[in-house]
Amino acid sequence: MHQKRIFLYWHILGRDKQKCTDMFRLNLKIVLRNLWKNKGYTLINVFGLSVGMASCILIFMFIRYQLNFDKGYKNDDRIYRFVTDWTYNSYQDYSQGVPVPLPAAVRNEFTGLDKVAGIVRAGGLILIKDTNGVNRIKTYQNVYFTEPGFFDIFKISWLSGNPEKDLSGPGTVALSESTAKKFFGGTQQAMGKSMQYGGKMALKVIGVFKDQPLQSSFPLEVVISFQSYAHKDNKEWDAVSSSMQCYVLFSEALKPEDFKGQLDRFNDKYYRQQHLPGNQRNAFQALKDIHFNTRYGNFAEFSMTKKEIYVLGLIGLFLILTACINFINLATAQAINRSKEVGVRKVMGSKRQQLIGYFLTETMAITICSLLFAGMMAELALPYLQNLLGIRLGEDLFTAPAALLFMVLLALFVGFMAGFYPALVMSGFSPALAIKNKVVVNKSGLSLRKVLVVFQFSMTIILLICTLVVMKQMDYVRKRPLGFNSDAVVMVNVPSGGGYEGKHASFKERLSRIAGVNGLSFCSTPPLSGDMNTTAFKLNGLENKDFEVRISRVDENYFKLFDLKIITGKVFAKSDSLNGYVVNETFLKKIYIDDPQKALGKIVEQNGHAAPIVGVVKDFNDLSLQENISPMILCNGKDFYYTIAVKLDSKQILPAMKEIETLWNNTFPDDVYYSWFVNDGFARYYKSERLMGTMFRLSATLVICISFIGLFGLISFVATQRTREVAIRKVLGASTYQVMRLLNSAFLLMVFMANLLAWPLAYIFVSRWLSGFAYHIELSVWPFVFAMLLSMLITLITVSIRSYRAAIANTVDALKYE
Repeated sequence: MHQKRIFLYWHILGRDKQKCTDMFRLNLKIVLRNLWKNKGYTLINVFGLSVGMASCILIFMFIRYQLNFDKGYKNDDRIYRFVTDWTYNSYQDYSQGVPVPLPAAVRNEFTGLDKVAGIVRAGGLILIKDTNGVNRIKTYQNVYFTEPGFFDIFKISWLSGNPEKDLSGPGTVALSESTAKKFFGGTQQAMGKSMQYGGKMALKVIGVFKDQPLQSSFPLEVVISFQSYAHKDNKEWDAVSSSMQCYVLFSEALKPEDFKGQLDRFNDKYYRQQHLPGNQRNAFQALKDIHFNTRYGNFAEFSMTKKEIYVLGLIGLFLILTACINFINLATAQAINRSKEVGVRKVMGSKRQQLIGYFLTETMAITICSLLFAGMMAELALPYLQNLLGIRLGEDLFTAPAALLFMVLLALFVGFMAGFYPALVMSGFSPALAIKNKVVVNKSGLSLRKVLVVFQFSMTIILLICTLVVMKQMDYVRKRPLGFNSDAVVMVNVPSGGGYEGKHASFKERLSRIAGVNGLSFCSTPPLSGDMNTTAFKLNGLENKDFEVRISRVDENYFKLFDLKIITGKVFAKSDSLNGYVVNETFLKKIYIDDPQKALGKIVEQNGHAAPIVGVVKDFNDLSLQENISPMILCNGKDFYYTIAVKLDSKQILPAMKEIETLWNNTFPDDVYYSWFVNDGFARYYKSERLMGTMFRLSATLVICISFIGLFGLISFVATQRTREVAIRKVLGASTYQVMRLLNSAFLLMVFMANLLAWPLAYIFVSRWLSGFAYHIELSVWPFVFAMLLSMLITLITVSIRSYRAAIANTVDALKYE
């Protein structure tokens, strides 16, 4: 008896399961037929959802790329670095760098640190010779002088060699896997080979380590032992360079606050008691914060704040919500046409829950189809996006597990968000009214859809206004006078150090004879540069405690070449030794001198070098327009002449550049030539802003496209709902223009309301963004007015197309059943 019951149970269960399967197949077949029957409606929905989902996928890939920076290291939550802060009376400064003697002092003064390691970035010539002594490879390369403990802190795997043992002595170097292959053909072939750095430092390859991930703040390729660093014995605590950093590994369970007492004692001993200027002190910065903190910077020279990442995520959410709103509007526009189908299903016994499931199945079918197209669109767009943004995301869309999981979740989210409300509406039709085709949706006046349309267009207008302001600001950045003339000025590197001084004079003299060369100047950097040093100084023997000054080492021709205006005094005389300073107007304002003439003759002393002020130069922008003009002193200093600025005739740039390169290679055959135009170098200071501008332009274009597809769907809904009303009005004498005005006015009013809602929000956003620039455009009403006019115009065109069709429709067809 018991066995019979079990058999009967499984028989009924199998039969019910078969019924469910058959029902699903039947519903799916009907769904596909309906979609095919309404091809235009399906195409619009699939296109809108595909574009929205593809955009979301690409934004997800980019955000994931950014959020994964420095996360591939073991114990990444215990890794910190020391940073340096200064606080003057009216000025604060920050640096990722530390004094050279800091790592050794930290080992002696701190407990609770498992590892401490210093690392110095430098750049120089790499020479690799063949068996005959001929240069086989000659390249300029960034190198890192590193203590062995650095590899232990980050747990970087070595394919060959042992960092603790082999990288502890001088004259040793380790290469990344890809660099070893590039230099020597393979990892094993590289071991034991010789190479030369900086023209004179002989190195032996003692190890090969794995390539660093793309999302790393440490682009290590050539790592030289710290014992080979020429300044390793430097004991100056007030000499801080961003190229010198120190990383530590906290012991288990310890946090930065556990080191507060030790850190305070350390700062007191090495800074306060030494009476160093600027209240210099050190602090801890977590590894996970490095990429997202623009205050300090990193070796990768690229940062992106969390706020910018959240904005991109918000844009992605806007895009997908816009696509979902489109779907809702288009689905409800078709609801009345399917009322008979709903009525018949209800008469045949379908329950509301079953109808909701059926309509959600239909939505999921469209969503899955859209997802397939979205995946293909994203895959095709990914290389272009990477080129546009100047990054490599490093993952294939269809092989990255996280991307696949995101696409599945995105499909479920979109399917439910876009399908639930239409399914709720259509499943709630009265069977009697539905069969008679007398269903009316939202008698109260499309309240929900009006809210959705206003919300949708508010997002569109916010993005449009932001895009206009960002584009205008970046145009302002490109065109604003910076206080100097850098047109057709090219910076050419020149080797420095012992043995090259004699060649400098000869090179300059021969360079001046090249056709198309109009001016020459030895210098350390162009006028706008982030590579100048800052230092404390004394004025007439009194130490200044209010601010630090930036130093630019230039020769006497620099001012004429860059068209810098001397407002009083003169340029310092030509000399091999420092004989005078030229200061800028901001420097005078900081020391409270109103009359530039009164500054002449005052003695400035920095780093032990004292000389009188001989001239005052008109202010020019020495940093990006996000920063205020710095107090500056300009002086000669042949030991710091790393480049020569060459002013070219704009009509002879190409032939002149070829001759310059040829002359350079003949003069410095053992070094590597490189050059860059000053104007081209400015772009790197606005990398993050250009990236955001690009994302805004693309997003605004897509949101406008998706929004107006949705608008077309809503006007279709209204035109369908009011078909008989339009016919009656025409019978009573209404003209085509009057009918179109009747249908269009409601939509123009909704877009106008969307503008009123969007303006305050857009103003808050762009005002905050512009506040990040010390020099920016005046925020006027015109971007807001232009966004309103453009949105109203596109709305008018879009709805007029559909309302015109409704206005000229045959009235007999609309009234024949009345």
